[in-house]
Amino acid sequence: MADNTSVAVLGTGIMGSAMARNLSRAGLDVRVWNRTRAKAEPLAADGARVADTPADAVDGADVVLTMLYDGPAALDAMRRAAPALRPGAVWSQSTTAGLAALDDLAAFAREHGLLFVDAPVLGTRQPAENGQLTVLAAGPTEARPALAPVFDAIGSRTTWVGEDGASGVASRLKLVCNSWTLAVTSGAAEALALAEGLGVDPRSFLDAIAGGPLDMGYLRAKAAVIMGGDFTPSFTAANAAKDLGLIVAAGEAAGVKLDVAAAGAERFRRATEQGHGEKDMAASYFASFDGEAGTGG
Repeated sequence: MADNTSVAVLGTGIMGSAMARNLSRAGLDVRVWNRTRAKAEPLAADGARVADTPADAVDGADVVLTMLYDGPAALDAMRRAAPALRPGAVWSQSTTAGLAALDDLAAFAREHGLLFVDAPVLGTRQPAENGQLTVLAAGPTEARPALAPVFDAIGSRTTWVGEDGASGVASRLKLVCNSWTLAVTSGAAEALALAEGLGVDPRSFLDAIAGGPLDMGYLRAKAAVIMGGDFTPSFTAANAAKDLGLIVAAGEAAGVKLDVAAAGAERFRRATEQGHGEKDMAASYFASFDGEAGTGG
């Protein structure tokens, strides 16, 4: 049955476009905006209305969902949307914004009478396309009825971790989860780079740990990307560098030294400088080599 909830999705990159498509397929009234309009236009085929400006997208919307590069980008889009925002509308802020930017986002919501929900998601391209994300949400209970069909369409599970979106509890949990994901990605990339450097068949490494406590699905997935040489992004190396920067900054603010995260941030930064920033984050593999060394195949 079609739902009459109106949702504006601001940001239609890898994640936002998949989320918008699933919202449309669930029968919601979906409007989309992206800074580069061409990235949003394919969503028209799924029933979404493509807007020229953030204000056009949010006009009359019950829910505004932001899925942009970082906190400042989300705030900029919402400021541009401000003239058309409806007081009482729900803002689901799903960008991995980090903690430093959250105060400004929550202040904007208060200023404009929005119900602010901090709702980052766990998952990359495939889970997003399949509507299998995990939503980590914190926000007022009165926002939940409007968000129920939205979160049901984009995810397989919603975990409510608090009633105050401005507290940062959901974003803090997202940073902890991402620190683990990105550590595994960096570890997989370095292990396969070392195998190449030492002349070891990477399949021997995978066979040696198969079925034991050191084996894991995520390692297998990233190893397959590197060994197959297809770096079509599920999550880009440039975004991984950004997220690790947020993780390191959050740790420093809390008095926690994150040596592995800091080293990972440097690897992703180096891979990005080498021209691999828009490839899958497994491209941190290339940071182990100078120039053209390291084939990934």
